[in-house]
Amino acid sequence: MHILILIAALLLLIAGPGLWVRRTMARYHNPRDRYDRTGEETARKLLDAYGLQAVPVETSTTGDHYDPIDKVVRLVDSNMQGRSLTAVTIAAHEVGHAVQDAEGFKPLMWRTRLVKWVSPIEKTGAALMMATPLIIGITRLPFAGLLMFLGGLLTLGSAVLVHILTLPTELDASFGRAMPMMEEHGVIYSRDERHARKLLKAAAMTYVSASLLSLLNIARWWAILRR
Repeated sequence: MHILILIAALLLLIAGPGLWVRRTMARYHNPRDRYDRTGEETARKLLDAYGLQAVPVETSTTGDHYDPIDKVVRLVDSNMQGRSLTAVTIAAHEVGHAVQDAEGFKPLMWRTRLVKWVSPIEKTGAALMMATPLIIGITRLPFAGLLMFLGGLLTLGSAVLVHILTLPTELDASFGRAMPMMEEHGVIYSRDERHARKLLKAAAMTYVSASLLSLLNIARWWAILRR
């Protein structure tokens, strides 16, 4: 019984936030012509207001995001061309990241540097984990098991660090940047502000979930090693 409850809790932790985000985004995509400006025009207005005329706004096929390497705001087509509350709020959020980048927001800077190293770090960790049984079989050295621990730490720990840096970056982009700039520049109606906050809170929960899941993986790995 306890195992079933745990499994249900884990499924809720993994799938729940994503389902909530999709439901919330879909809800505020209507009415589709709520605002005069599209998401693209909203992003352009806010970027220009913060002196970021050189930052372009492009259509994305891989999700809404700000690219700190290419210095570009990318929006999916529905948010690029849309005039809904979801479209303009997401556009403002991504502009928030561009402002962070321009102002040298430390968590974003650290995350950008770390992401470059995540793939090779994870590959190194995976190689150590696969090689450890062979090393133990050949050398019979008891401390060779430390390689397994190190491999797991490199593979799982790098993801945890990325999520730890992502969470404050996303929260600041939403509530420290997007909401104030939308209010200051009259991007959304005042009666829509609480709904915009709901949108941003729903999106933030996906990062909270990802962070918790990464920590859970570390805990599970530690439990396996202690057996």
